Amino acid sequence: MGNRKMADTYSEPTPLDDIFDESYREKDGPKPPMIIVWRNVVLMSLLHLGALYGIFLIPSACSLTLLWAVLCFVVSALGVTAGAHRLWSHRSYKASLPLRLFLAFANSMAFQNDIYEWSRDHRVHHKYSETDADPHNAGRGFFFAHIGWLLVRKHPDVIEKGKRLELTDLKSDRVVMIQRRFYKLSVVLMCFLVPMLVPWWLWGESLWVSYFIPTLLRYALVLNATWLVNSAAHMWGNRPYDVNINPRENRFVTFSAIGEGFHNYHHTFPFDYSTSEFGWRLNLTTCFIDLMCALHLASDCKRAARDVVRSRVQRTGDGSHRG
Repeated sequence: MGNRKMADTYSEPTPLDDIFDESYREKDGPKPPMIIVWRNVVLMSLLHLGALYGIFLIPSACSLTLLWAVLCFVVSALGVTAGAHRLWSHRSYKASLPLRLFLAFANSMAFQNDIYEWSRDHRVHHKYSETDADPHNAGRGFFFAHIGWLLVRKHPDVIEKGKRLELTDLKSDRVVMIQRRFYKLSVVLMCFLVPMLVPWWLWGESLWVSYFIPTLLRYALVLNATWLVNSAAHMWGNRPYDVNINPRENRFVTFSAIGEGFHNYHHTFPFDYSTSEFGWRLNLTTCFIDLMCALHLASDCKRAARDVVRSRVQRTGDGSHRG
């Protein structure tokens, strides 16, 4: 595990903004009307049509282009999992400036909102999970939790609760705020131009193939892998750590989202840098963070103590825990 420093479960206070708020109550009366954002509907439809066309172009692409598409998938996924999620949303480890810069560029390649907005909404999701204040409330069905929440205006409670969060850690991080300031430019560069131009420039791939495979198809796959954590991992799977919450352990999501499918564990112990008690098992993001620790680019990884995990399994688990 290199030079990774482990923080004991009780070595520092757990941030309160990713702990479920038991006091929240949904407002009585009819729900506010659902307002469709037609621009997002059109753009998401065009993206997925382009990705579908990209699948049919795969036989015409050279092997280097396909490998480049996989690399872009992994890098952009890490910008979400190791970056916006585990580092900035949950503060589960510390990262040096070079690593934070890399993760910020990788996050722009993923194009899922800037780090500040992504982290704010994710903290709201944990604090008000499966309620009206949850941005992608799985209680509203698979489609809404997967992509529908991006096609409509946010519920007023999501906006209200997001404004009340204490976000000074994000505001004081210059990398986060610079990325937010230049986000559109960074997305054009990292999500579209770099994936498309590198194959054309370095090994003569056509711009047509480069646009539809490493760019659109890769982008759509990363989006859907992330969305599956919000949808499938809140609906299907076992709950070995806490049977009283919806998030589940889902192996398919774990594989597709490079380690984010141990979701019952994650919502039970949101501060754990690995989002799992099983280390590197199906968890490429944990492998990456451990490698960064070995290179002295990351440190102070928070971990749930084993006796605390075992106690929780016995107290609130569904009996499916295998150890």
